[in-house]
Amino acid sequence: MMKKVLFVLFLATYSLPSFSQSEFSHNEGDTTYTMKRYVFMLLESGETKSKDSTEAAQFQELHLSHLNNLAESGKLIVAGPFEGGGEHRGLLIFDVDTVDEALKLEGEDPMVKTDRLRMNAFYWWGAKGTVIK
Repeated sequence: MMKKVLFVLFLATYSLPSFSQSEFSHNEGDTTYTMKRYVFMLLESGETKSKDSTEAAQFQELHLSHLNNLAESGKLIVAGPFEGGGEHRGLLIFDVDTVDEALKLEGEDPMVKTDRLRMNAFYWWGAKGTVIK
């Protein structure tokens, strides 16, 4: 199984520059591997810091509401914070066509609008239908 995963990753790594599509499949014997392009986004600390815990809690509530709305729309498929609260605050994985679309969607987050969080996004290829358990 590990050989198959490594082969698919090898294939993806050396084939991606020629792909403008968002999915590709590879057949190996009776198994088909389908890779899908997602947008992976790091949320990082911004310059603005809350002055008190009440304000911080209000912005966190707005942030979570925004993420829940994106998840309900089907565009955000994974979200979560990093442990420790350093410069890297969390990650998001979007099922959208472009990085620009993901940046626009997350750009509406009140935490991003007020520079409490900053975004860094890029394409990421994962196995289509991957479920995190």
